[in-house]
Amino acid sequence: MAAQLQHNVSLRSLNTFGIDARARLFAAFSSVDELRELLRLPEVQQAEKLVLGGGSNVLFTRDFDGVVLRNEIRGLEVLADPDGQTARLRAGAGESWHGVVEYALSQGLSGIENLSLIPGTVGAAPLQNIGAYGVELKDAFDHLEAVEISTGQLRAFSHEECGFGYRESVFKGALKNQFIVTGVVLRLHRQPRPNVSYGAIRTTLEEMGITDEPTPQQVSQAVISIRRSKLPDPQQIGNAGSFFKNPEVSQQKFDELKARFPELPGYPVPGGVKVPAGWLIEQCGWKGHRAGETGHYGVHAQQALVLVNHGGATGAEVRELAERIIASVRERFGIELHPEVNIL
Repeated sequence: MAAQLQHNVSLRSLNTFGIDARARLFAAFSSVDELRELLRLPEVQQAEKLVLGGGSNVLFTRDFDGVVLRNEIRGLEVLADPDGQTARLRAGAGESWHGVVEYALSQGLSGIENLSLIPGTVGAAPLQNIGAYGVELKDAFDHLEAVEISTGQLRAFSHEECGFGYRESVFKGALKNQFIVTGVVLRLHRQPRPNVSYGAIRTTLEEMGITDEPTPQQVSQAVISIRRSKLPDPQQIGNAGSFFKNPEVSQQKFDELKARFPELPGYPVPGGVKVPAGWLIEQCGWKGHRAGETGHYGVHAQQALVLVNHGGATGAEVRELAERIIASVRERFGIELHPEVNIL
């Protein structure tokens, strides 16, 4: 069945912040052929385009005066791999990311269990180079397939060509808005290689009574437990998870701050130190803050890194709150926070 172009469509149920924005044009596609068909339509060719998956990393501050293309390409498959040690898992870009983690575990494959319960779809994962608890997507990435918007051509991108960085890829930089991801192939381990380097995972496993080498399933269960204890469920309260990236500063800057703020946490990274944005925000007094005349939006009470819509907030209100948080952290610590969420 051909994909249908719709007009003036509400996006409220299609973004986890629950912001009531509208798209001038909207269409969903479930195959490469349907996507190509849409891209050939004059209305679509002439309009600004936004590809939407799970809507878990976007804040709408206005109606979208273009076309929203919802990626619903499905499919999960373990591909043959000759070495016997690894396996390639191919996932359609419209699959839920957590569903892929669960599928991998059901197939006896490990490597992405630390990324359990991250909201959103597979297609968004490489764009953002999602990461959590000591693992990033790039660690398990083989290649992706994407359609070029201007030509409709399907091409593959290798690990190197994707230019992965911290919550970055070439698709957020030089190739922004030029390609639509249709499928991702991961390279996973057939033999368990649990990564429990992140302290909270070890602590949670101990609380679960697991003291020996944990299985990938147990690591996944620990990560799910941690995430549920710290992050609000978008089904219950509007949010997009971590709103800000964790900033990186030079070792000199960190040492200077450490002298003034002895409890400042930091984690060594190439070229400097990564500082938890949530800690900085909490020190500025924002944790649990409610804004607006009725307190209908604010900062989550358990995790200062998460901005929330308690009901009826506009995207502009949430953006203004984010700007105030950024300014307060800059003033107190001399550190510039940057949103992880895509603000439109």
